[in-house]
Amino acid sequence: MKIISTITEMQQEMQKLKSEGSSIGYVPTMGFLHEGHMSLMKRARHENDVVVLSIFVNPLQFGPNEDLDAYPRDFERDHRIAETEGVDYIFYPSAEEMYPNNASVKVSVVDRTNVLCGKSRPGHFDGVATVLIKLFNIVQPSRAYFGLKDAQQVAVVEGLVQDFNFPIELIPVDTVREEDGLAKSSRNVYLSEQEREQAPELIRSLLLAKAAVESGERNPAKLADMMKNHINENTTGIVDYIEIYSYPELQSLETLTGRVIIAMAVKFTKARLIDNIILNVE
Repeated sequence: MKIISTITEMQQEMQKLKSEGSSIGYVPTMGFLHEGHMSLMKRARHENDVVVLSIFVNPLQFGPNEDLDAYPRDFERDHRIAETEGVDYIFYPSAEEMYPNNASVKVSVVDRTNVLCGKSRPGHFDGVATVLIKLFNIVQPSRAYFGLKDAQQVAVVEGLVQDFNFPIELIPVDTVREEDGLAKSSRNVYLSEQEREQAPELIRSLLLAKAAVESGERNPAKLADMMKNHINENTTGIVDYIEIYSYPELQSLETLTGRVIIAMAVKFTKARLIDNIILNVE
């Protein structure tokens, strides 16, 4: 496995591989890897000749009230995990390498961002789109792998790939969960013991809504109320949002039809957890 920290060397390596006909599977991350990331690496390893993992804590996607310096980092641990998963290259640039100068062009995501987490994080997806445009041009992957745990990000990236005509196949990968159903996340370590016991109620509320849809419920407001009541009655968490939209367009629905996402965010003392399910509604 090779670790590369400069853009020039990474581009040269990738161009050489592509000229040899190798397919490149790419997993972009901010590090502090967990089983969710591992599932992306496994899928990429299975489907490509070469696997690239990037580790870059992107300052552009942190808001003024979000502590960039507090984001967990452990490169040695990430290196061991990547090696175990058969990663061929780690792209590990510094912020100075990625953003050496003030940008002369700004990226603005105008669709799919004013709902869910994007609503409370203005500018976040502009930062995500900016770094991904750079990373896609540096790594030049055949396929890029993203977890559906952050389904809004997947929807935004899908629009990015289409709008900018990147010759990349976007591969969404199902959420990886603990045995009790909690979506795996680096933020789970911030839960207290009591909160960790309560956290699986998020997926239970989503499954309650799914069962109601399967029984014929098509009213988004009724489903959201059902879920909110369940969270309030079974956890000390505070519901940030429960929202239901078409997917991946993320448009409001008066009645459920077609492909839809039911998504939620719940704030605990030191962690804000997100989860979702995507359904095909007849």
